[in-house]
Amino acid sequence: MVKNTGNRAAAAPDRMHELNAELASKVARHTGSAEKVATAIPRLTLHRRTAPRGGCPVTYEPSVIVIPQGRKQVQIGGETLTYDSSRYLLTSVDLPTVASVVEASEQAPCFAVNLKLDISIVREFLSRDEFHLLDDSPDSPAMSTGPVTSEFLSAWCRLLDLLSKPEDIPFLSGFIEREIMYRILRGPEGARLRAIATLGDQSHRTAKAIAWIKANYARPLRVEELAQVAGMAVSTLHHHFRALTAMSPLQYQKQIRLQAARARMLADDLDAATVAFEVGYESASQFNREYSRLFGQPPIRDVRILRSPGAPKLELATTA
Repeated sequence: MVKNTGNRAAAAPDRMHELNAELASKVARHTGSAEKVATAIPRLTLHRRTAPRGGCPVTYEPSVIVIPQGRKQVQIGGETLTYDSSRYLLTSVDLPTVASVVEASEQAPCFAVNLKLDISIVREFLSRDEFHLLDDSPDSPAMSTGPVTSEFLSAWCRLLDLLSKPEDIPFLSGFIEREIMYRILRGPEGARLRAIATLGDQSHRTAKAIAWIKANYARPLRVEELAQVAGMAVSTLHHHFRALTAMSPLQYQKQIRLQAARARMLADDLDAATVAFEVGYESASQFNREYSRLFGQPPIRDVRILRSPGAPKLELATTA
């Protein structure tokens, strides 16, 4: 008897296409004309973009992002990562980067589903004897893409189905989230996340330093003090910090400061000089120079454009 393997191989892409179309339809139904919707499922947001957009400096929080329709790119160091209906994006620490919407239109918006990570779920899996760790050691940054599978997409579709049955969310959303995390952790893309969640691992120690900078970005940064926070030698911290973020601790702090300043000016109508000192700069002129270098124009002009009618809505934290 000859097995019809050709038909099964052809059916796999068809199934992926069906699941992506189903997930895109669910996102469209729940976003309507909004660009971003916070859902009743904890830490889950839906995003919709209707036009391409050039590079925008933003900070991605630890999260996994699935795009059933459209395409986005994000830069980390000298590398550009593309994520779309075939690849998801995984971010394991807070990471300043530059994001672009590559493929989106009014007729076919770019849809994204963003789930912020719950590190306790990761540690729950790693603590179980039944969970066999893979041998691959993490050599990638704290941001990577992974292939989307039909099992992976099916879980996301079932997660969004709960939005139509809110009474089920407290009981079922956690199970589906664990399935999603299980599939990520079982693949090579989860290696860095597994390391960050492992107490004592160098990636975990470096993640502590990253979290400290984000929480204390307005304070002067002394690398020796940061190394003590991480429990690492200064040279070791520098090596692992750059491996995770593709930048030095000082470069990381600078980007966090400037993005925080932009958010403050937009939200609270503060002038550039006031915000500069709030986020830790001792010189307003230095702040203006570094702001212009990151965002492409001086603070006053940048904020004026962002506030103008018709300007695209700016994501000030995690973007999708």
